[in-house]
Amino acid sequence: MSKFIVTTTINYPTEATIKFSKKAGWKLIVVGDLKTPHDAYSNLDCIYLSPEYQEKTYPEVSNIIGWNSIQRRNIGFIEAYKKGAEVIASVDDDNIPYDTWGNDLLVNMNVECDIYEQKSGVFDPLSITEHKYLWHRGYPVELLKERGDVHYLGRRNRRILVQADLWNGDPDVDATARIIFRPEVEFTSIRAPFASTGISPFNSQNTFLSREVFPNYSVLPFIGRMDDIWASYILQHYFPQNLAFSKASVYQARNPQDLILNLENEIFGYRNTLKLINDLVNYKKYLPQKTLDFLVAYKKYF
Repeated sequence: MSKFIVTTTINYPTEATIKFSKKAGWKLIVVGDLKTPHDAYSNLDCIYLSPEYQEKTYPEVSNIIGWNSIQRRNIGFIEAYKKGAEVIASVDDDNIPYDTWGNDLLVNMNVECDIYEQKSGVFDPLSITEHKYLWHRGYPVELLKERGDVHYLGRRNRRILVQADLWNGDPDVDATARIIFRPEVEFTSIRAPFASTGISPFNSQNTFLSREVFPNYSVLPFIGRMDDIWASYILQHYFPQNLAFSKASVYQARNPQDLILNLENEIFGYRNTLKLINDLVNYKKYLPQKTLDFLVAYKKYF
């Protein structure tokens, strides 16, 4: 099986990227940006996509996304797909993988999962963990009061096209939750893969995706910190009931961030995410024109 890891970074090789570059059976693609110290990646076992390469090979997508943007990882997705990837793992450069990372790969398999039903129809994967006071980034804030109304339905077979592993350390939670709780967590209660009868947010930080879901998956530019979250909801419109969550496989040693700026960049989701979920068949009307232009250019490569 051809397996690729994709990340983008402006940093020197981190502990995470060094460890990902050494993962047996996987090939790391690093998408450079203008601020990236390009020469520092010449000694790393990876495929490094320089800005010059990106502009020459994918000019339309590159120009639409622009520079100094985490959404440049989309170019890595295209590159991995062109190289025949059957599974693409999307990671951040501060997700330090455990030694067992990637060993329990579920993608493209039929797997028995613990299945949960959330009354609201939108499942928060953190609601069944020991840290249920936190909620996943991009979960609709209007549904927070109902989030705990979850029922276990037993184990069922599910074909997995997306596997979203959890993250110990500083987890990927809503900006408001991060400001209030400043969490540092371990998800020790999750042992088996789990999923829901409803739709769920998942991110692009430690997520394994089947070749089959492209081109209906990308990290969407011009919508702030909903870039990967709205992408996750839209993907489930095309591929319902093909998502599973799994135990933590990285330690999130989060890069320095401005928590208030993060909050400001999530306001777009606070205002619009539930509207999107309730009208996914018409999802394009909720996206800015520049995002729609990106999707047209991006899908040409698949």
